[in-house]
Amino acid sequence: MDLSLFDYDLPPELIAQHPAERRDRSRLLSINRADGSLTDLHFNQLPTLLREGDLLVMNDTHVFPARLLGEKQPGGARIEMLLLRPFNEQEWEVIAYRASRLRAGVRVEFSDELACEVRETLKDGRFRVAFEWRGDWNDALIRHGGIPLPPYIERPDGADGGDRDRYQTVYARTRFELDSPAAPTAGLHFTPEVFAALREKGVEMAALTLRVGLDTFLPMRVETIEEHRMHSEDYDVPEETAQAVGRALCEGRRVIAVGTTSARTLESAALSENAIKPGPGSTDIYIYPGYNFTIVKAMITNFHLPRSTLLLMISAFMGNELRERAYAHAVANRFRFFSYGDSMFIQ
Repeated sequence: MDLSLFDYDLPPELIAQHPAERRDRSRLLSINRADGSLTDLHFNQLPTLLREGDLLVMNDTHVFPARLLGEKQPGGARIEMLLLRPFNEQEWEVIAYRASRLRAGVRVEFSDELACEVRETLKDGRFRVAFEWRGDWNDALIRHGGIPLPPYIERPDGADGGDRDRYQTVYARTRFELDSPAAPTAGLHFTPEVFAALREKGVEMAALTLRVGLDTFLPMRVETIEEHRMHSEDYDVPEETAQAVGRALCEGRRVIAVGTTSARTLESAALSENAIKPGPGSTDIYIYPGYNFTIVKAMITNFHLPRSTLLLMISAFMGNELRERAYAHAVANRFRFFSYGDSMFIQ
């Protein structure tokens, strides 16, 4: 299948540069797969769309300040690094930008208390580096690291703009081995008030953790979608979440994934149509049209980039024809797109 089938025209001004003034006042496009209907709402109306007994499953990964700006030594060439995942307490896999001359043995200094040495060149602009720092590692990152916003969100170097708070879900949980360099953005719209309304409606909630990985940052470089290969991402499914999913499915209740990362984890952990496997794991599952979902019955998700693996996953879930119509509707009605943009509820 040709990747060009998953392209669309998006006016640049619809790419959200900042979040909505209030998380739950972002817009929500309700999409009914059964009859193809589209309804414009706001996110705080989500509880009206859910049923008693629905199970929402959320990715509670925490976004850490993974963006570092430094200088190559010697020479002083400016280097930007994005920390992806730790190999151990000192060594990390990173993506480096402006890095054509990086090779094993090169030193990059981020401050007088934080630096790294390149240990190995990997693929796709990735490197294995070893850090050295003074004091506490987390304190050093907080002082010298930045929030790793996607490249389509423009900020002057060093500008925060409230991103440390708003590029984080209200339910994020810090776990060193599963902290992420990117947010599970479908969750950014939730507030305590929305959760309270959902509980009053009788909606059940559960969490899992998937560390958002490399494919969030890399474009697809194939023209035939079947040729693409996903990088592996680590996850953990708590026992209580696996039990909640199993009960819901056996009782005919809907399991609703909050975001594509939750959907990937649920589908990766599937043991049968009524059960998922608890515990840690890793996944390189690639979901594109033709895939039959085993666990996920509905999904909350943002609007995704053209020609991306996330758009392919959504197309697999709702059908590409309906996806094209929904995206055209969103563009025509001036919805906001991507990480800080509006969302969809697909049922």
